[in-house]
Amino acid sequence: MAEQRFEEWAILELMGHRRLAGLVTEQTIGGASFIRIDVPCDPPATQLYAPGAIYCITPTTEQLARQVAQATAPRPIERWELPAPAKPGLGGGKIRECRICGCTDEDCSGCIERTGEPCYWVEEDLCSACAHSDMPGKGR
Repeated sequence: MAEQRFEEWAILELMGHRRLAGLVTEQTIGGASFIRIDVPCDPPATQLYAPGAIYCITPTTEQLARQVAQATAPRPIERWELPAPAKPGLGGGKIRECRICGCTDEDCSGCIERTGEPCYWVEEDLCSACAHSDMPGKGR
């Protein structure tokens, strides 16, 4: 019995909650089998998936596959960037300094050496390490 080649308009549902639609075929590369989908979008896209990445193939009409393809087409790679973080400290970029130990928003290494953990602010000019100790004066 001859092996039948798969070639159907279909909707693919992939791991990661992705859905694509287009002309689905089989393709072998280097002896490994892949599912190929040609997505009729603008611009057209072709993607290959290992069979294990697909959890559902729904054969459908070409018209429906084209409609779904437009709504779920793969997007070009975009770089996502976050805005630069604001300078630490209170309004106006002022960097806080503990009135007892002198630690700042940028450096609490002295508190870590003393207590084994980073400090936090309990008042505008008093860190948690000094608020809970009897450390007199300022200095590291």
